[in-house]
Order: sequence, then structure tokens, then C-alpha cells
Amino acid sequence: MAGHTENEITIAAPVDLVWDMTNDVEKWPQLFSEYASAEVLKQEGNKCTFRLTMHPDENGTVWSWVSEREPDRATLTVKARRVETGPFDHMHIRWRYEEVPAGTRMVWTQDFAMKPDAPVDDDWMTDNINKNSKVQMALIKEKVEQAARGGRRPEPALSTD
Repeated sequence: MAGHTENEITIAAPVDLVWDMTNDVEKWPQLFSEYASAEVLKQEGNKCTFRLTMHPDENGTVWSWVSEREPDRATLTVKARRVETGPFDHMHIRWRYEEVPAGTRMVWTQDFAMKPDAPVDDDWMTDNINKNSKVQMALIKEKVEQAARGGRRPEPALSTD
């Protein structure tokens, strides 16, 4: 069995702003509440390889992994996958953007399977991703719409160098 999720939200902002803010991986910690850091490891053309590190979970565990992401501005799509899969057998992600009368529709699709020895199964992870995607999309909507109204974009992360 495998897991599949699809979540969407409409953001009252132009597609260019939504695209720019949601594809600026280095600023994801200011856009998503779950990421403590996002470090770009390699940039080859449009393809970006990066490490995401989450805030500690309720047990104090810090989860981190490497993913790659390839945006295609012409088709308003992004394909991504985990390179370091951790408990996943595989994780493939597709983001789609569409201009709609109310602004920009953003759709996240995730196809994955958990490893047999993972601490959770595909059904649990499907439910978890669906719940969390709604939370993160709502935060993104709020921040992008604030920027569209002329508010300030989220501040860049402070360098720890």
C-alpha cells in the first residue's frame, strides 16, 4: 500500500508573489511553522538540493532530511522528492499553482510509502500530512496575503555563521 494526499488553498495574491515566496527555500523557516532551518546544499539550474530541519517534536527529537526540488515557472509546477528518505520508502511531492479569480490556487500532492520498519504506517502518515498541510497552508496564506497588502515579507533568518 502507498499513501497519497492532495491539499489546496486559494491565496488572495498574484501568482508571481505566491510563486516567489513559496519557492524561496532559504526563507521557509519564516513561512512554515514546522521548520527550524532550511539550508541550500546545491543549486544546479532550477534544481535545488537542500536540508530541512524541523523544530524538536514533543519527545525532543529533531527530524532532518535532504530533499531536491525543481520548479518550472513556465508550467507553474514544482516536482520534489526526498533524497534522504528516513522512515519513507519514497516521498514524491508536486506543487501546482493556478491563477483564479480570487487570486492563486496552490495544490500540494504527495505520493509516498513508509518503510516496513517505520514507526508509523501509510494510513497514519496520510492522516498526519493532511492535518499538517492544512495548518501550514493557512499560515502561508496569511503571510503571502499580508505581503500582497503591502505588509512586510517575513524577515530572513539570522545567520548563525
